[in-house]
Amino acid sequence: VQLQACGGGLVQAGGSLRLSCAGSGRAFSTCDMGWFRQAPGKEREFVAAINWRSDRTDYVDSVKGRFTITRDNAKDTVYLQMSDLTPEDTAVYYCTARFGVKTTAQPLSKDNYDYWGQGTQVTVSS
Repeated sequence: VQLQACGGGLVQAGGSLRLSCAGSGRAFSTCDMGWFRQAPGKEREFVAAINWRSDRTDYVDSVKGRFTITRDNAKDTVYLQMSDLTPEDTAVYYCTARFGVKTTAQPLSKDNYDYWGQGTQVTVSS
Protein backbone atom coordinates (compact mmCIF):
# COMPACT_ATOMS: atom_id res chain seq x y z
CA VAL A 1 0.00 0.00 0.00
CA GLN A 2 1.38 3.38 -1.00
CA LEU A 3 0.29 6.98 -0.69
CA GLN A 4 2.16 9.36 -2.96
CA ALA A 5 1.78 13.06 -2.16
CA CYS A 6 2.85 15.92 -4.35
CA GLY A 7 2.14 19.58 -4.98
CA GLY A 8 4.11 21.25 -2.24
CA GLY A 9 6.42 24.15 -2.84
CA LEU A 10 7.36 27.71 -1.94
CA VAL A 11 4.67 30.35 -2.11
CA GLN A 12 4.25 33.89 -0.85
CA ALA A 13 1.79 34.73 1.88
CA GLY A 14 -1.69 35.06 0.45
CA GLY A 15 -0.96 32.58 -2.30
CA SER A 16 -2.43 29.17 -3.07
CA LEU A 17 -1.29 25.61 -3.56
CA ARG A 18 -3.05 22.34 -4.31
CA LEU A 19 -1.72 19.14 -2.83
CA SER A 20 -2.55 15.77 -4.33
CA CYS A 21 -2.18 12.30 -2.90
CA ALA A 22 -2.67 9.14 -4.95
CA GLY A 23 -3.21 5.78 -3.30
CA SER A 24 -2.33 2.37 -4.65
CA GLY A 25 -2.38 -1.21 -3.47
CA ARG A 26 -5.81 -1.18 -1.90
CA ALA A 27 -9.39 -0.05 -2.61
CA PHE A 28 -8.97 3.56 -1.55
CA SER A 29 -12.47 4.39 -2.75
CA THR A 30 -13.71 2.68 0.43
CA CYS A 31 -11.51 4.50 2.93
CA ASP A 32 -11.49 7.81 4.72
CA MET A 33 -8.57 10.04 3.77
CA GLY A 34 -6.97 13.01 5.38
CA TRP A 35 -4.09 15.43 5.67
CA PHE A 36 -1.87 16.18 8.64
CA ARG A 37 1.05 18.56 8.86
CA GLN A 38 4.18 18.87 10.95
CA ALA A 39 6.17 22.04 11.43
CA PRO A 40 9.76 21.93 12.72
CA GLY A 41 9.83 21.23 16.44
CA LYS A 42 6.09 20.65 16.64
CA GLU A 43 3.78 17.67 16.86
CA ARG A 44 2.07 16.34 13.77
CA GLU A 45 -1.35 17.97 13.68
CA PHE A 46 -4.61 17.22 11.96
CA VAL A 47 -5.52 19.48 9.04
CA ALA A 48 -8.49 17.98 7.19
CA ALA A 49 -10.30 14.71 6.51
CA ILE A 50 -12.93 13.42 4.11
CA ASN A 51 -14.97 10.24 4.27
CA TRP A 52 -15.26 7.79 1.40
CA ARG A 53 -18.63 9.13 0.20
CA SER A 54 -17.41 12.74 0.34
CA ASP A 55 -20.44 13.68 2.39
CA ARG A 56 -18.44 14.54 5.48
CA THR A 57 -15.39 16.75 5.83
CA ASP A 58 -13.56 17.94 8.93
CA TYR A 59 -11.06 20.74 9.31
CA VAL A 60 -8.87 22.14 12.04
CA ASP A 61 -10.15 25.57 13.01
CA SER A 62 -7.06 27.38 11.76
CA VAL A 63 -7.70 26.37 8.12
CA LYS A 64 -11.50 26.60 7.95
CA GLY A 65 -12.55 28.85 5.11
CA ARG A 66 -9.10 28.67 3.50
CA PHE A 67 -8.50 24.97 2.81
CA THR A 68 -10.77 22.52 0.98
CA ILE A 69 -10.38 18.76 0.91
CA THR A 70 -11.86 16.77 -1.94
CA ARG A 71 -11.36 13.37 -3.50
CA ASP A 72 -11.74 11.55 -6.77
CA ASN A 73 -12.49 7.90 -6.09
CA ALA A 74 -12.06 6.96 -9.73
CA LYS A 75 -8.43 8.05 -9.38
CA ASP A 76 -7.91 6.96 -5.74
CA THR A 77 -6.75 10.51 -5.13
CA VAL A 78 -7.37 13.07 -2.43
CA TYR A 79 -6.69 16.79 -2.85
CA LEU A 80 -6.09 19.67 -0.50
CA GLN A 81 -6.72 23.07 -2.02
CA MET A 82 -5.00 25.68 0.15
CA SER A 83 -5.71 29.39 -0.26
CA ASP A 84 -4.77 32.57 1.58
CA LEU A 85 -1.68 30.84 2.90
CA THR A 86 0.24 32.30 5.82
CA PRO A 87 3.73 31.57 7.17
CA GLU A 88 2.05 29.61 9.96
CA ASP A 89 0.98 27.05 7.33
CA THR A 90 4.63 26.18 6.66
CA ALA A 91 5.09 22.47 7.36
CA VAL A 92 5.53 19.06 5.84
CA TYR A 93 2.09 17.87 4.80
CA TYR A 94 1.25 14.18 5.03
CA CYS A 95 -1.68 12.40 3.46
CA THR A 96 -3.18 9.50 5.28
CA ALA A 97 -5.88 6.85 4.93
CA ARG A 98 -7.90 4.63 7.21
CA PHE A 99 -10.06 1.59 6.60
CA GLY A 100 -12.65 -0.51 8.34
CA VAL A 101 -13.29 -0.05 12.03
CA LYS A 102 -10.94 2.94 12.24
CA THR A 103 -13.33 4.95 10.09
CA THR A 104 -15.73 4.95 13.03
CA ALA A 105 -13.21 6.74 15.25
CA GLN A 106 -12.85 10.49 15.40
CA PRO A 107 -10.68 11.74 12.52
CA LEU A 108 -8.49 14.20 14.39
CA SER A 109 -6.07 11.72 15.95
CA LYS A 110 -3.14 10.40 13.95
CA ASP A 111 -3.51 7.13 15.86
CA ASN A 112 -6.76 6.47 13.97
CA TYR A 113 -5.09 6.12 10.56
CA ASP A 114 -3.56 3.08 8.88
CA TYR A 115 -1.32 4.40 6.11
CA TRP A 116 0.83 7.49 5.58
CA GLY A 117 2.42 9.13 2.60
CA GLN A 118 5.98 10.41 2.53
CA GLY A 119 5.11 14.06 3.02
CA THR A 120 5.42 17.12 0.84
CA GLN A 121 6.99 20.39 2.00
CA VAL A 122 4.94 23.59 1.96
CA THR A 123 6.82 26.80 2.67
CA VAL A 124 5.03 30.14 2.88
CA SER A 125 7.18 33.25 2.85
CA SER A 126 6.08 36.50 4.42
